[in-house]
Amino acid sequence: MSNTKRDYNSILIIDDNQAIHKDFAKIFATSDIGNELDELTAEFFGEPSTKKNEQAEFELQFASQGQEGLRVLKDAMQRDLQFGLAFVDMRMPPGWDGVETIEQLWKVDPDLQIVICTAYSDRSWEEILDRLGHTDKLLILKKPFDEIEVVQMATSLSEKRRLLEQTKIREQNLVCVVKTQESELVAAHKDAEVLIDSMSSMLISVDEHGSVSR
Repeated sequence: MSNTKRDYNSILIIDDNQAIHKDFAKIFATSDIGNELDELTAEFFGEPSTKKNEQAEFELQFASQGQEGLRVLKDAMQRDLQFGLAFVDMRMPPGWDGVETIEQLWKVDPDLQIVICTAYSDRSWEEILDRLGHTDKLLILKKPFDEIEVVQMATSLSEKRRLLEQTKIREQNLVCVVKTQESELVAAHKDAEVLIDSMSSMLISVDEHGSVSR
């Protein structure tokens, strides 16, 4: 796993509508969204605009069905690539719906951040949570969606995934350090016991006549 890409700026798009694929490609190919946000903010606060685009660059991979999306995810992980998040459509007949797709994705990558994209209200949020469980890895995005909202979600969730993974790595390193220190402490304790035993065998005493005895 040492060669795994850790920026998590890869996004998986699972939607049966090819037009939606094109919409996502257009959104993340647009370099002016970040500038527009900066300019609006600067105008609102009366500050000069830097007009510098700091939007993260994202790599998109597409699938038209849940089963295909799962294959894309597995293939990517075999190539040491991890997705930061996935946008998953709720309705994708005739295959899995969005909920079933998410269940399968999480079996392979439990920490994958998910955004459900839906234009319908055929499943309530409560029903979705009953199926998937209460989690902070899941958001809902209503169609038609706003470009800036999509970019903000992608930016925040990919960064969240990256920070979570960093925290895990730190915890693993800390556990390794603690185990190493425990091993060193046990070894030092054994060395001390050996030294004490050796010292006791070397102790001498002098009797009342001045004779040395062990």
